[in-house]
Amino acid sequence: MIDPTQEVAQFLYREARFLDTRDWMAWLALFTEDAVFRVPAWKSEHDITTDPTRELSLIYCASRTRISERVQRALSGRSVASIPLPRTQHAVSNVMVTHTDASATVQANFTVHLFDLKKKDTRVFFGHSTYQLLRVADDWRIRDKTAVLANDYLPTLLDFYCV
Repeated sequence: MIDPTQEVAQFLYREARFLDTRDWMAWLALFTEDAVFRVPAWKSEHDITTDPTRELSLIYCASRTRISERVQRALSGRSVASIPLPRTQHAVSNVMVTHTDASATVQANFTVHLFDLKKKDTRVFFGHSTYQLLRVADDWRIRDKTAVLANDYLPTLLDFYCV
């Protein structure tokens, strides 16, 4: 029997792999229909925004439909800021799980190395994510993902594949 923390970690590694290989439809399938995806902004040096309907977020998608719109825009080439699409490499670490049979709360650190082909420049985004996962059949689905960027000074683009 697989350790529940290891099982969830494997799920997060798969999510990262889908992002890095641009298998964004498979990445999108990891989310429930009512999923929320958010990258909050910082209010001060130590406090992030907590209410995305009243405060600024760097990214806020209130449903899987909104997440899908971002994916479709990236796939279509209509996102001028993302042409050409950058190469990414995600690393996930320090996975901590509070687990029940049907759900899990997960905290994990992330680092994303991004190579901007247009500028021939490399950037690194890093921070931590909190997930609310639901068990669906024999796998997990993301009901809520909040990615907090520790280095939120953004010299250029930020999209779903950067966190």
